[in-house]
Amino acid sequence: MKVQQKFWQRSLIWSLLPLTLVIATWRSLAWWSWATAPTQPTKAKLVQIQIPSGTAAQQIGRNLEKAGLIRSQFAWNLWARYLAWQNPKGDFKAGTYELSPSQPLSLIAEKIWLGEVVQASFTIPEGWSLRQMAAYFQAKGFFPAQEFIAAANQIDRQQFPWIPADLPNLEGFLYPDTYKIASGEITAQALVKQMLKQFEQVALPVYQKERNKTNLNLKQWVTLASIVEKEAAVPSERSRIAGVFTSRLQKGMRLESDPTVEYALGIRQTADKPLTFAQVKIASPYNTYLNPGLPPGPIAAPGLASLSATLNPEKTDYLYFVARYDGTHVFTRTLKEHLAAVAKIRQERQ
Repeated sequence: MKVQQKFWQRSLIWSLLPLTLVIATWRSLAWWSWATAPTQPTKAKLVQIQIPSGTAAQQIGRNLEKAGLIRSQFAWNLWARYLAWQNPKGDFKAGTYELSPSQPLSLIAEKIWLGEVVQASFTIPEGWSLRQMAAYFQAKGFFPAQEFIAAANQIDRQQFPWIPADLPNLEGFLYPDTYKIASGEITAQALVKQMLKQFEQVALPVYQKERNKTNLNLKQWVTLASIVEKEAAVPSERSRIAGVFTSRLQKGMRLESDPTVEYALGIRQTADKPLTFAQVKIASPYNTYLNPGLPPGPIAAPGLASLSATLNPEKTDYLYFVARYDGTHVFTRTLKEHLAAVAKIRQERQ
């Protein structure tokens, strides 16, 4: 009788086991579905979270749970192990992230695993000087203007050996472009390095490919291109302006470029307030009205068009040009023609 009873008990246990497994599996799946679901299913505000370098996966989970971005740190740890099993060489990346409580745990984990950090963007227009860049970065709240000026005066020739040896600073070599940078990496040094790398990748190959077309060394090339950049408001005149300056240099004439005086004085003339004769006579190494040849270095960041035009200047008999104040210029061959053009424009202006 007892043997028969034990037999029926065992049979009952074995018959109930599949049901027990089904229930356990169902409950596990239900828990997992709950644990990995968004903490706020409806659209929610983004939460910014900082993950320092070296933070363990378990600590990231604790921080996310505390911030209300995930429901369960335990579920996070399980998912982290799954990701590590899938990609043993991968890992969660440090940085600043913008995450939403309406995102599931798997998506939040993927963003941090792939390092999709918050990025800031900035745009440096062609023709900007270091002073303008510094003021711009300060206005964006990146860092004080003086920090950028200091960084631009520290030249890392070990990392960038192609930088000319006699540069006073990096004026002209910080390439004008639109950039993105991880928000946690915004420092003056990082931005300087990023813009130098862009010059190295975009501008430097142009000079290396076409250097046989010019007698200008790298610094002279960028310096002349920066003056062309400041003078040429209309793209169609860029090559001609480069041609005028090239001819003047070849003939031993002073460049007599207004932007070099503006740079020396830290001002900007306008149609209503042009440079005065007294200002043009102020001594400075950058004043090309007083000094022959090129100034000590660039006066702005030239774009690719001005850099290319300086290597391929228009062959022209023109030696002078004067601005019409509409962006275009009147080009002339002799001083007499130039003075007549200046007088006519002033008369029209009055």
